[in-house]
Amino acid sequence: MPAFLAFGPLVLTDGAITLFTVLTLWTLGELWRNPDRRNTRWFALALAGALLSKFSSGLLLIAMPIAVLSTRWWALADQPADKAAARAWRKLRWRALRKGTLLAAVVVYAVYFVFSWNQPVDIPGFAGHGPLAALASRLLMPPWLFLRGLAWVLLTAARSSFILGRPYPHGVWFYFPVLLVLKSLPGFLGLLVLTLALALWHSLRSRAVAVIPAELAPHWRAIWVSLLVFTGVCLIGTMDISIRHFSVPLVLLTMLMAPLPRLIQRSARRPAWTAAVVAAVLVASCPITAVRLYPYYFPYVSPFAMGRPLYWLISNSNVDWNQALPEVERFAQQHGLADVPLDAYGFSDARAFVPQSRLWDCQEPANSDAGRWVFVSANMILDAHNCAWIMQYPHQPLAGGGMYAIQLPSPIPPAGSPGGPPPPGARRQFLNMPMDVRPLFRDLADHPEGIQKAVDDMMAKWRQDRK
Repeated sequence: MPAFLAFGPLVLTDGAITLFTVLTLWTLGELWRNPDRRNTRWFALALAGALLSKFSSGLLLIAMPIAVLSTRWWALADQPADKAAARAWRKLRWRALRKGTLLAAVVVYAVYFVFSWNQPVDIPGFAGHGPLAALASRLLMPPWLFLRGLAWVLLTAARSSFILGRPYPHGVWFYFPVLLVLKSLPGFLGLLVLTLALALWHSLRSRAVAVIPAELAPHWRAIWVSLLVFTGVCLIGTMDISIRHFSVPLVLLTMLMAPLPRLIQRSARRPAWTAAVVAAVLVASCPITAVRLYPYYFPYVSPFAMGRPLYWLISNSNVDWNQALPEVERFAQQHGLADVPLDAYGFSDARAFVPQSRLWDCQEPANSDAGRWVFVSANMILDAHNCAWIMQYPHQPLAGGGMYAIQLPSPIPPAGSPGGPPPPGARRQFLNMPMDVRPLFRDLADHPEGIQKAVDDMMAKWRQDRK
């Protein structure tokens, strides 16, 4: 899956939360089958790992009770039929679930306590009130840090998004469904459709096909209920940025294909052979496509893009996180370029990869840039900047389309004229900031002693703008 091949090697929380979410749901199924101490401890450790991985893991605290409550109206295979027995059966499992959740909270508290031991206490109202207040504040630091982090995530969750050639000031419900089609391998999507088609076919023919073993029924319930919860939050959420934020539903969707072999096996002979051949072709196509794409997994889009340019379809880490910079340097060396104007997406210092590069804005080319090769991230063309004008001139995609090498005309048409850059009123700043902060970050990379002053100046400017 290109999404995991792209983000897996990076230091991000998305892979960790996906791993621990799967472990939590699986240990929940084991706990529901046998609510003993051993399963309670394993569940607690998995849930603690999820809560320590990323704040969005709190959705598990919504999904798990829903999965458990659903057994009241939709009984599992090994659930007692007698009402009194079923009530006692559920009560025992509810008790184990509460114990496991409490134990997970203790583990999370202990980890936060250790890592906050030398951190200055900044809980409002606890500073300068004697040793007892100091002790109380130290003990309260773990929940304070956790809740403060959660609050910060919720406050910053409203982010602008870009999809299908149009920017939005907030998230849109169709963002992740479109992204799922554009960023998934055709083989993966085909296997999903095949699994659903076979399940519906058996259902319409009124054939009872037991494809989920009774001992795995609790696991299955936890998986598909959690898929609905995580996907629902993604649809109504306001932070639509990257396919990596859809990592948990991607893995749960993959797990929902587990019944496919049994669905094929228990079909009639001719449909079974047809479905088996189709499934084999789809499965084989996935690693073949992955090998063919290597190493450019970031900018992958499926054939369902219908030939649309990548910069029109999607943006952000779906396309470019500066992984194309080595290709820029290779292009510059091949063409003997001593000056590399670079409109990159990010704050990192591109000189680490392209020593002769300089910061450049595709919206404001200088007259001295006429006829030069310039390099623009695909994210800057329509999303972060307004540079559709530049793509009518000779250009070459680099690193699978994450970056473009473009040869400017000579002379460059005036701003606002046909074939020219946008007028000042139509220009956009990177990440909708009040100014281009990339030169600031580049300067601070050279002069880190100015970081505190830069932070103070930026905060003062934002306060002034707010007023």
